[in-house]
Order: sequence, then structure tokens, then C-alpha cells
Amino acid sequence: MGPLQGVTIIELAGIGPGPFCAMMLSDMGADVIRVDRAGAVRGGDPNVPPIDVLGRGRRSIGIDLKSPDGRETLMRLVDKADGLTEGFRPGVTERLGLGPDECMARNSALVYGRMTGWGQTGPYALTAGHDINYIALAGALEPIGRRGEAPVPPLNLVGDFGGGGMYLAFGMVCAILEARSSGQGQVVDAAMVDGAASLMGFFHGFRAMGIWNDDRGTNMLDTGAPYYDVYETSDGKYVSIGSIEPQFYAELREKLGLDDAKWDAQQTRADWPDRKADLAEIFMMKTREEWCELIEGSDVCFAPVLSIEEAPKHPHNVARGTFTEVAGVTQPGPAPRFSRTEAKIQGPAAHAGQHSDELLAEFGFDDAEIASLRDSGAVA
Repeated sequence: MGPLQGVTIIELAGIGPGPFCAMMLSDMGADVIRVDRAGAVRGGDPNVPPIDVLGRGRRSIGIDLKSPDGRETLMRLVDKADGLTEGFRPGVTERLGLGPDECMARNSALVYGRMTGWGQTGPYALTAGHDINYIALAGALEPIGRRGEAPVPPLNLVGDFGGGGMYLAFGMVCAILEARSSGQGQVVDAAMVDGAASLMGFFHGFRAMGIWNDDRGTNMLDTGAPYYDVYETSDGKYVSIGSIEPQFYAELREKLGLDDAKWDAQQTRADWPDRKADLAEIFMMKTREEWCELIEGSDVCFAPVLSIEEAPKHPHNVARGTFTEVAGVTQPGPAPRFSRTEAKIQGPAAHAGQHSDELLAEFGFDDAEIASLRDSGAVA
């Protein structure tokens, strides 16, 4: 199942981008073993899994990483793993005796993935932060917003998930592929500030070519252009228009009856504010559903702006199976798609420590060792 079948990843439990990376790897078929803190193990009915979309698809073992027996237990898992991911501040795993040097001394082919906001080095490396701070420093937040208004944080998609978890998943797969040919592992330093900066490469190119204005909300892709924006409809909902290319712009004009010569100058920026105001009035003349009936399926580059609740019900998403349901929770399915090694969700989230005994047995611990670890509290 999945192109990463046969790959084993140890995930030191964290929040946000780290679990997202682990979810991505699990969806692609990797056996991801989540190491939860022993203190987080509080039981729970296996038939009633936690509501944790990012925690799906992996088994959990509870280990006290501050105890010698707990650390050695983790190392025995590391001995047989392809990779390990952690999302602590720089130096935390080293202080636990579980840093890259210690782990790779046990398994020289191990890929050690590190997920942080600022990276392992640099003046900010040891300071706290969140997505909004990382994308701000990367230059990714300042351009997002409307003319004359403050920058708008795009949820925590750009830093945590796009620039963070996704880049760590990409880095882990790259390094594991290389390790299988060289026999040598390495450290993957995935920083959200680096990933967010990388995502901005397109706009650095535009700016260098002189076709990007530093004034927010005045460019083609930042709501400056009338033909690339969202517009409110008469029922208080919204539609999106992205008619950039001339042929798509021509179809927009045809669908909306924009025959006046003032619409001819598509790229005349001085006219954009007036044309945006015109389109805002036009789109307020119909409901979102009426605009869908008129434009959806055309080459206008159109889509209704759907809520989190609405998106799974749209016919296109239904036809592709873009969303699925796991243990009663509607959530996005695995992406991307593969023609032969189909990616699948391996199951719902696990309770912390739910699979401790099962995993220890798989990794060669005998019954007496398992009982001793449980009695000492090294494993929960």
C-alpha cells in the first residue's frame, strides 16, 4: 500500500507541522511509529479513537525519554528504522542523549529529520515563534492582503504546513532514497522560515523582472487585478475569478456581458480600481448558485468559494474522492494520487501508548523485558 511501503519512521510526538509530516508519510504507506510521552498515556477505548486528523495512520508507544530504560527502548526502535523525526527546539534531543550523533551511532543509515521554525542555527534559532512570525521574516506575509490594508495571515498554511511539514516530508524521502544507495544517513534541517522563503521564489522572479509592485494589493495575483479576485454575491457568499489569460478574460467578458470598450484594456493598472468596483456591483446581482449555473464549467477560471463544511459535498470533490471519512470524521484524503501504488489512510489516530506492547514485541522485546519496562514506567 502506497509508494513508501517498507519504510519505517519513528516520530517523536509534537504539534502542528511535525504530525502533518508524519501523516503525509503514513498516507504514502510508511510505517510511522509515534512515540508519545509516557505521562500522556491515559488509556482510552480503542474503538473510539481520538479526533485528530493529523494523528491518523500510525501506531503509538508511550516512552519515558528521561529514563535510561526509556532511552534505550527508543534506541532499539531506531536500530531498525529508516528515519526519525522530531520537532523540539535545537539541543533538546541532544540533552536527552537522543540527538543525531547518538542515534546515527546506533544506525549509520538513519535519516534524522528536525522540524523547527527558525532552523538549527542562526540568531533566532533558540527563540520561540509561530507560523505568523516565520512567514513574516521570510517575506511571505507582507505581500498578502488588500491595497491600503494590513497583511493578512493565510491561516497557518504557509509556515507550519507548506513551508514546514511538507518540506520535512520531502526532505525525509530525499535523504532516505540517498541513504539506500550510499548506506549513510544524514540530518534534515527543515525550518519553516526556509520553506516559506522557498515558496516565494516565483515572486522574487517577478520582482526581478520588474513586473511585481511592492505596494500590497496592486498586483495581478494579490487582489490588485479585477480579473483575479473574490467577489461577494447577493446571498452574502463569494465566488472566485482568475481570468488571467486573454482567452479566459474574453470568456469572462462574454459571460458577464462586458461589451463596453472600457473592458478592452485588461492590463491597464490605472483602470483596475474602477473595473473592480464595476465587477463588485455585477456579482452582487445574483446569488452564488446562480453564478455557478451561469459560469461553472466554463473557461472563465471560476469556482465558488466554499466553506470547510461545503467543500466535501461539491460534485467535483465527490467524484475525485478528495475528502473521505475516518471514524466518523470528514477529512481530506491522501494526496497526491498514484496510478499503481495507491496511497491510503492506514487508520484513525491512536490513543497515546495504545500499541506499546504490540510494537515492543515486533521490535524483538521478550515478555519479561516488556513487563519490566512497564513496571518501571519506562514504557506506558
